[in-house]
This record gives sequence, C-alpha cells and structure tokens, in this order.
Amino acid sequence: MSAERRGDTLCVFINGKKVEVEDADPETMLLSFLRQKLRLTGTKSGCGGGGCGACTVMVSRYQPATKTITHYAVNACLLPLCQLHGAAVTTVEGIGSSTTRVHPVQERIAKAHGSQCGFCTPGMVMATYALLRNKPKPTMDDITLALAGNLCRCTGYRPIVDGCRTFCQQEANCCQVNGGGNCCLNGEKITNEDSKKNPELFNKDEFLPLDPTQELIFPPELILMAETPNAQTLAFYGERMSWLSPASLDELIQLKTKHPKAPLVMGNTNIGPDIKFKGVVHPLVISPSRIKELYEVSRTSQGVWVGAGCTLAELHSLLEKLVSEFPSEKTELFGALIQQLGNLGSQQIRNVATLGGNIASAYPNSDLNPVLAAGSCKVIVISTVGRRELPLNQDFFVGFGKTVLKPEDVVLSVFLPFSRKGEFVRALRQAPRKEVSFATVTTGMRVFFCEGSAAVQEVSIYFGGVAATTVSAAETCKAIAGRLWSEETLGRAYEVLLEEFVLPPSAPGGKVEFRRSLTLSLLFKFYLEVLHKLKEMNVIKEEIPEKLLALPKDIQPTLQEFQAVSKEQSDQDPVGRPMMHRSAISHATGEAVYCDDIPRTEGELFLVLVTSTRAHARITGLDVSEALKLPGVVDVITAKDIPGKKVRLMFGYQEEVLSDGEVSCIGQMVCAVVADSKPHAKRGAAAVKITYEDLPDPIFTLEDAIEKTSLYEPTRFLEMGDVDKAFEEADRVHEAEVRMGGQEHFYMEPQSMLVVPVGEERELNVYVSTQWPALTQEAVAETLGIPSNRVTCHVKRMGGAFGGKVIKTSILASITSVAAWKTNRAVRCVLERGEDMLITGGRHPLLAKYKVGFMNDGRIVAADLSYYANAGCKVDESVLIAEKFLLHMENAYSIPNLRGYAAACRTNLPSNTAFRGFGVPQCLFVIENMVNDVAVLLGRPADQIRETNMYRGPSSTPYKLEFSPDNLLRCWEECKLKSDYSARCKAVDQFNQQNHWKKRGISIIPIKYGIGFAESFLNQAAALVHIYKDGSVLVTHGGTEMGQGIHTKMQQVASRELHIPTTKIYISETSTSTVPNTCPSAASFGTDANGMAVKNACEILYQRLEPIRKKNPKGPWENWIRDAYFEKISLSATGFWRGPDLYMDWDKMEGHPYAYFTFGVCCSEVELDCLVGDYRTLRTDIVFDIGRSLNPSVEIGQIEGAFMQGLGLYTLEELKYSPSGLLYTRGPSQYKIPAVCDMPLQFNVYLLPDTYNPHAIYSSKGIGEPALFLGSSCFFAIKDAVAAARSDSGLVGPFTLDSPATPERACLACATPFTQKIPTSEPGSFRPWALNI
Repeated sequence: MSAERRGDTLCVFINGKKVEVEDADPETMLLSFLRQKLRLTGTKSGCGGGGCGACTVMVSRYQPATKTITHYAVNACLLPLCQLHGAAVTTVEGIGSSTTRVHPVQERIAKAHGSQCGFCTPGMVMATYALLRNKPKPTMDDITLALAGNLCRCTGYRPIVDGCRTFCQQEANCCQVNGGGNCCLNGEKITNEDSKKNPELFNKDEFLPLDPTQELIFPPELILMAETPNAQTLAFYGERMSWLSPASLDELIQLKTKHPKAPLVMGNTNIGPDIKFKGVVHPLVISPSRIKELYEVSRTSQGVWVGAGCTLAELHSLLEKLVSEFPSEKTELFGALIQQLGNLGSQQIRNVATLGGNIASAYPNSDLNPVLAAGSCKVIVISTVGRRELPLNQDFFVGFGKTVLKPEDVVLSVFLPFSRKGEFVRALRQAPRKEVSFATVTTGMRVFFCEGSAAVQEVSIYFGGVAATTVSAAETCKAIAGRLWSEETLGRAYEVLLEEFVLPPSAPGGKVEFRRSLTLSLLFKFYLEVLHKLKEMNVIKEEIPEKLLALPKDIQPTLQEFQAVSKEQSDQDPVGRPMMHRSAISHATGEAVYCDDIPRTEGELFLVLVTSTRAHARITGLDVSEALKLPGVVDVITAKDIPGKKVRLMFGYQEEVLSDGEVSCIGQMVCAVVADSKPHAKRGAAAVKITYEDLPDPIFTLEDAIEKTSLYEPTRFLEMGDVDKAFEEADRVHEAEVRMGGQEHFYMEPQSMLVVPVGEERELNVYVSTQWPALTQEAVAETLGIPSNRVTCHVKRMGGAFGGKVIKTSILASITSVAAWKTNRAVRCVLERGEDMLITGGRHPLLAKYKVGFMNDGRIVAADLSYYANAGCKVDESVLIAEKFLLHMENAYSIPNLRGYAAACRTNLPSNTAFRGFGVPQCLFVIENMVNDVAVLLGRPADQIRETNMYRGPSSTPYKLEFSPDNLLRCWEECKLKSDYSARCKAVDQFNQQNHWKKRGISIIPIKYGIGFAESFLNQAAALVHIYKDGSVLVTHGGTEMGQGIHTKMQQVASRELHIPTTKIYISETSTSTVPNTCPSAASFGTDANGMAVKNACEILYQRLEPIRKKNPKGPWENWIRDAYFEKISLSATGFWRGPDLYMDWDKMEGHPYAYFTFGVCCSEVELDCLVGDYRTLRTDIVFDIGRSLNPSVEIGQIEGAFMQGLGLYTLEELKYSPSGLLYTRGPSQYKIPAVCDMPLQFNVYLLPDTYNPHAIYSSKGIGEPALFLGSSCFFAIKDAVAAARSDSGLVGPFTLDSPATPERACLACATPFTQKIPTSEPGSFRPWALNI
C-alpha cells in the first residue's frame, strides 16, 4: 500500500536470538520469514492453510498481568510476522541439533521409528515440545490432543504415539511402551525369559531424560518490553497492505470508524485463508491484539463475561476451571462449550483463534455459534456511538458470513450465563473426520423443565450446516415447549423439523439426505441424554431406552512381533535387526534437506503454473500482457518456448507439456509465469487471461465413458475354465456392481523442483522430488532438445511419493527446465497443495460389475468380473493399472472358472496415475465384496466362505503362474489365533444384541500380492560403491528415498557384505551422474533390485581385498584399505542386477508377471454409531509374511503406514468434483486423510516367523504396497456392523455399500427410522452439487 512510508521496527526473538525487522510486510507469514529470510528450513510447508501441522512452531509470550510466560504451538503458515512483535519463537532448530544436543523429544520420535519420509516430523516434534513445556508429565489424552492437528502420510501414527508415550507419567513403567511382547495391562505375567524371548523395536532405557531446566530461557528483554508497554500505535507497511496495531480501545474504535472495511486480525485463521486461497486483498488490516479490554474476564451472579480477544484455548481452560468451581447444575452451558472446543480445529488453531472472531465470522457450520445461541449468550459491541448489548440469536446471524454487526462495530466481550436447576445444554456434531474437521451438521440444544417435572418450560435448538448460516429451529421448539419430554412429543417435533429445514437436492456441500437425517438423529441423541438426566433426578420412573455412550477413544498399548536374528549372526551384522531410519535424527532436528530447502541462488526465479479453467475447450486466446507489467514478473513460458519435443508419448498417446490448442480437463497446464519471488509469480499467474471456446459433451463419469465407448486401448481380457457352463451348473448365481472412489496421494511434501543452468555447454542440474530420476532426465533432455548427458538429476530424498512423483513430475520438471533455459537463471517450482491436488491426479475411481456362481456348500465355481477405471484426460499409466486389475482379480481364492475384463476410461478430468498398490486395492475390493455377498446369501459367516475358497496345495493363478499358498494359510491361521477371532465374533454378536443404536462389526481379510514389474526391463538395478583411503564408504544406487527406508536397508546390505559397521557407510543422494538408466522406485521392488546391485558391488570390492586380508587377517579395515591403495587395487566398483525375466502374454492369457507373492491377513473390529455414521477401529491385528525381514522396524512401519493409507481409502478420503469437472477438495480442510484419531485403538503387527524367499535379497520380500489393501478390513467390519443395524430394521440380504464407507454412506445404509423419514430425490431430476465419477 505504501512502501515509501516507514513503519516501526518489529522485534521478535527466534531461537533465543533477537531479530529486528525494519520492513516487516503484513503479507509475510512467519513460515516464509523463517524459511526464506532466516534460512531456518526445518519448519516445513505442507498445505499453507493450517491443516497439516508440518509448519508447527512454538510461540512464547510474557503476560504482565499474571507475571507468567505462556508457551503455545502455532501454525507458522497462518501467523503473520507482524503479529509477533514482542514474542519469542522456537523452531525445531532451536530445541536441539545433531551438532549440539538432540532434544529428548527429537530423540524419542526418531528412535521409536516415528519418522519415515520425515517431512511431517519437525511439526510433530514441535507440537509435542510445546505440550511438554506446559506439562512435562502429560497423559495420553494430552498427547493425542497435541498431535491431533499434525498429519502424517507414512507411519500410521503408532510409532509416533509410542515415542511420545514414553513421556507419560502413568505409562512410564508399562512393559509394552517400547513395543514389547505380553503386557501387565493384559493381566499376563511377564518373566525375564519372556522379555528376553521377544525382541523389541526400541529400548526406552537408552533415552535421554526430559530436563525442563535445560530449555531456552525466555528473553529478559521481552519481559521488560511487556512490562513497559508502548502507548503508540504500531504500524507496518508492505507492498500492498498496511498493518496498524492500536494501543488503546479508544484508538481501535477511532480506527475502525475511519476504516470500516479494514478487518480485525487476531488469530488470522479466517482472514489468512481468504487472502491465501481466494486472493482477497485488504489494503489495511487492524490488529487489536494489544487492547487489554479484549482479554478481560469478569464474573457476575448471572454468568461470566469473556473478552472477545480470548483465544479458544484460553476459553477452554477458563471453562474447565469454572466447571470445577461451580455446581454442575450451573455449568451446563460451560460443559457443552468445552465439548465443542475440543472438536473445533487443532490445538494450533485454538491457540490463536479468538472467541469474538469465531462469532463474527459467522460460518454456516460454526461449532460454537449454535451452542452460544441456544445457551442465550449475548455480546457487547462497541463503536463511536457507544456500547450496546446484542443477543446471540436467529436475528444476529443474517446470512453466509454475515451478522447484524455494522462495519465499524467491535465485539468487546461475550456473556456466558450460568444454567439453572432443571436446565440442560448439549452440543452435538457430526464431521467427516472425528477430529480437526469442519462439521457436516452441528447443533446446540437447551431445554428447561419445570421443577420436579418432565414438562418442558423452555427449549432452544440451533443448527449449523443446514443453511447459509446458524439457524434456529423455532417451529420445532414451539412443537416441544409446554409438552412432556416423551417419544410422542419428539415424534411430532421430527415432522416439524423436517418441514422447517428443507435442503434442495443440489444444495452447496451436497450430502442432502444425510444432513437432513442428522438434524433428526442429533435431536434424538439430545432427547435420550436429557431423558437419562431426568431418570437420574427421579423425575421419570418408567424404563427408558439404552444410554448412548460415546465411541471408545483410549489408545491401548500395542504389539509388534518379529523374529530375532540367529545367535550365530555377528553382532556387527545389522541385517534383520530393527535399525533406526538412517536420517531419522536429521528429520527430527529439521536438518534433513528436501528439495525446497536448498538455499536460493543469486538471481533465482520462481515459477507458478497457469492452468485451464475449462474441462473441454479450444483455447482461442492467451493474453500475458497484464502479467508482464506486474512488479517482479520476468517472463511467461508457453508451448512456443519449448525448443525440443512439445509432447510426451505413452502407449501411443501424446501428452502435451504445455497446452496451446485444446484443453481436456480443468487443471491442465497452459503456461507458466516466472518472477523474482513466489508472491509475484502468483500475482502474475492470476493476471494471465485465457479465452476459450467450449467443445461439446465433456465426459466426467464412468457411465458416460462406457456409453460413449471412450476407452484407452488396449483393453484387457483374461479367462480360465468354462465360465458360462459353470454358471449353468452352479446352485446359485448372483449379480451386482460396486463403486470405489479415487484417492489423493497427499504426500506431505508437494511437487518440488529446482533447475539450475551450469552456465556452459548447455548443462543443467535438476534437483527434484521424484521416484524416477532417469525419466525426469530423459523428459528434460527431450523437451530441451539436448542429449541426456547434459542433464543431471539429483534426488536427496522425498517427503513421501506413493506413486505420485513419476509421470507428472517429469512434465513439471520439463516446464521448469524450459523456464531456466529461456532465462538462463535458476528456476524453482514448488506447487501449493491446492495446485498439486488439482493438477497431478491420484488413484483411479472404479466401477465394477460382477456375476458369481456358487454352490450351497459355499464353493465359488464361477465368476465374471468387469472393471472400468476413470483414467482422466491422458493415458498416463492407466493401461498398466487395468492389466493389474486382472492379474490380481482372484486375490487369495482358487476359482476354477474365471473371466475378467478391464478398461481404462477416457474422461475430461485430470489424468489419474500410479498410486501405492497400482490397481490392486481396487480389484481386490471387488472380489472381497463378491465373497461377502455369497456369505450373506448363504447365511454363513464371511470368513468361512473365504476359507472354503482359499488356494491350497501347489497352485496356479488364472494366467498359469505356479506358486505355493502355504504361507498364506499360515498367515490366516496365525491371524485368527492372534486376534482371538472366534471369541471376538461371539462378543460382537452379544454387543449387537444389547445395543440398538451402536453396532460392532468384525472382518478378517487376506491378500496375495505379486512383487515385481511385468515389464521385464524395469527389474534391473545398478549401484556404485566407493571406498576412500580413510576407510569410509560411499554407496550410490538407483533407488530413491521417499520414507520407505531404502537407503537404510542398502546401508545394512553394504555393512554385511563388507563386514564393517554401518557408521562407516554413507549414502548421500540418488543421481543420474553416478548410476545411469535407473528404474523407478516402485512396485515394492526397490529393495529387491537395488539390494542385489549393492550386494554385487560390495562382493566385488571385498573379493579384491582378499590378498590384503590374507596378508593381514586381523586388519583393521582402515589398514586393509590403505594397503590396497598402495597396492594399486581399485577401491571403486559398479554392481548390477539383471532381475528376473518377467512377462505377460495377453494373447495367450498366460505369463510370469511376478517374481513371487507376498501374503498377509488382517482382522479389524469397529464400533459404529448408527445414528450419525461415525465409527472407531477398536482393534487391528495384522500377520504378514515378508520372508526374512531385513529391518523389522522399517518393515513394520511400512505395514502400519500402508494399512492406515488403506483405511483412509476405504472409509474416509473422498474426492468431490463439480458438475463442470472442477475438483472441490483441494486441501486438508476439504479432503480428510487419517489423523491420530483414526488409528486403531489397539494396533498389533506380527511378522510371520520361520519363512524364507529364494527370489529376493537375504530371503526377504517386498512390503511397500501389499498392506494397503488390508485397510479394507475396516470397510468390511463397518459393513458387518451396518448389516447388524439393518437386520434390526428387518432388512436382510446383500446390500450395496460403495467405498469409501464415509459416515454419510454408513449412516444411510443403516436405514435407521431417521434416515427412512428423509424423502430421496430422483437422480436426473436435479443438478447435483458434486458428481459421482
């Protein structure tokens, strides 16, 4: 706004050092300041919207009134730098490092194996650290609360929780805390022999103690600053925005009168996302954070006045204190608010978001506003015309984000009244995820009874999530008031409530039937709770329905069982031992370098993409003139700037690097803006104008694609036996179809790359987060029209990938390289989360149809399956994924007559791509649904049908690959035993008989997963090993580290083969200049292939040293190497592994596409709240055959992480597209991946003992992908629970439950009386808010 005006100097302490900022820009967030100005890159950027926790840091402030220091965790991505004047900030670098002292939090998360890709780890560390600064001996509840706002896509959370659990007072002496065996909590006595027998993943006795006296002290200068406050307005001026922070209330009122449109910013949790994601520009913002009146709390005889500037965390603490001080009859409202505050955002959000801001923002699904309104709260509003009181009622909230407040008004404080005897207040909600999720429907309800009576004197009900704002159910209240609190009264109220809130079928947000049913079921829950209160007070004498208890939430100690190495194995040999990820400490200290952590070079530019806003159109104009006029913009890159190939070829189909003629989806890349900074590049991209001519009939859904035969060739077909004849001879035949939604990779580190021209002979260095450096090298070289030897790709590590950093990454790197080529400057491109989700695609949504023939004894004799995958607008790897559907379609079952057809459908959506499991999670979901249907039709338990049809003895797949299923059967029996399956099935039945509104379900699911690439050339690998004169070893191989621990395992392989400790072995990066022509790190084959290559190189070197070793048998190693050097023996070797010759002949329908199979079985039990669809996984037991484990801690971590990703796929994660093909769900606030709250409460993993695998290194097996499908055990357990609920309503037989089994789907499938009251809209009679693609 006014760069010429000089603002105040901002003073903040960061990691104990004073930082003074002369030109603080109000648009600068703490995160970008830390990363770019101070080079503190340990704090990561995962989503930019406060939804993932990767940017968590701790802020400390001195409170002069109480003379105390407060410490609290915050999201640095949402915290304006200008808000931090007078504060101390601690980042992950400030608490410990590998060069000084590692902090106990860092150490425990690392050594408990709580870090895989490591990108989320600094945030996890800081969330835990902030908790421990306030509470050095926390409870498990404290820990889960602190971690609720931190997402991890790799670990499955169990090891993170186990690491943090060691700080808990009551857990400190539990024998299972460190992943041990039997536990005192199970009532099982542990002998010394037992503890020796069961090896542990980590030893908590080695941990550093937590010593609070060793923490950084709060800077005395800041105490002095706070004690002598500045009476002047603080002003900071940026390029487009000014920031004023008044020192007094009068000054604030004058400023707000003078600038009524200027927003008040306290927590920035509302204004910040609007600025970032919606491009809103505020020339002036006012920060009232120094106004003491906004923080005052005063008590009266009627209730409590709470300052509007109090944060939600402070409000929570205050209310808990009041609840403990006053009798319960006076604190009904306080209790309801405490419950909602626990659900509202993460701890990081609650630590900064304010009560006044929450009220004034008037979100339609606000959790607090319905409770405040129902509880008869009011606000004091102040302006130049004076103070006035306004009740928080239906007249206060007038529309979407609008209240009756005038632009110049300031909310000063909020009144929370005491409740009266006979008055009850409750807060109820349903959300897509149990924690840190905007509510689908939320409500506040209050009822007041005449003394000693069940007659309703007053009732107040408010809802959020059913209209454009918080609304009162006034007519429903009238139907209840004056009547007895009874089922008859409620029955009348339901009818009125349905008429009162009529959502049109195309209402924004969708889920119309579900939201309407929730209004009824939440009212019923309130009715039941109050009924039980009246019974306790002896107002009601008669029998009443069961009490509705909350779903269980206490995390139990877990088991991780693996086989110890043999006694004969050398202590120095690390293979088979649980070794910490080689970078875990660096992850935890923030020292691990990711692509965007590489320091900026002089003159470096930032690239931002411009994408299509139409799904199917011709580009008629591209006007970049306005963009080029903007400050900092250097150039705009279009297809015309590409000097080499403008398209990439796959399966004979072309994909344009940049579109210049036609666009075929929203999100297709059209051009790119390069500027001197990311904000400038973003503004430039927003100024590019593209004009289109729409083309007819875009295709979005699978039904449309099938109808119009919009398919990618080749489609695939596989048949075995005589299917048609078997159908004729079967006792029964059943047909059905099932759908499965897609899935976003949601790797924590977004797509990132940096292209640096070397400056001579057309050479480029490409630093990129990719699974396949050789492909990126090739793509960049072809795009620029230069040989591959001029392009070097470097991959240090990735912050997760899961298949999503292969094809699209190579295209993004190609575009970035064109920009670097054209400008001859380094160019960096890091996608924001929303861009990443829009552009890169994910797992293929599936529509499957099946026909099954079976006998009355449960034998399946024939099956015919058809798979249709929504591939999107480009072919990508979709044809290969369709092939995978058929190669795994029978899963673990021997079906004598089997037929499958698979097609990848071409639609006008962003192209989908590889994703962990590569089609297997989709096709196995279909066969397991089919088996479930057979069980239901025969009235038998599903596990019996599974067991009846399982492969036994020497077996052959439908494509004639012979294998032994012995270990599959061992896993099955072991899982039934370990999970106590039979007894728990009986317990589930008993629970379901005793509970009407809650049901439990249990499921046991097997998997047979083929390892290796069917494309034989992809199974090769190479390595390069150098031994230096000091004896240190540098290993390079073709695999890339994305969290799966491949570098750690390669270190173990080299250690064994060279007979030296791992401390002498280093792996720096994966580079195309050291190991050329590499294959992708994918298909769970990275360790198999690269391990053999590293082994080969080390064997060669060790063999070369043989003459030296014979001369000097005792060594040591360093002497051998020195002698070898002087003997002119080469100390560098290339290793190579050719890999198995795998193939698949689709014409003959036979082949050997896999090297071997990995087997596993999983049993999961869930508890389902039928009224709202929420569920909790009570227990999961996984038994996996992974041969001889190379590293149990890494492999158990892979199993747990894959399982949790599968749990997300099948029960939680939902992509939503608009009718025009725009992805709605473009960030963690709309797209929910599993969080700590979704972890099974008891999560046990057992590695099958005494197995071997002659086809892979050291008899191990690939493990990265197979376990993902086991997350479906939760889906089938939910389906089992739903079936129990349906049988209560008289509904029996197979029913359709599509994946994911979200609360919406589960609740509607339960067919409770409440869902049955909701009229359904006829499909086709309205335009839906979201497409079912």
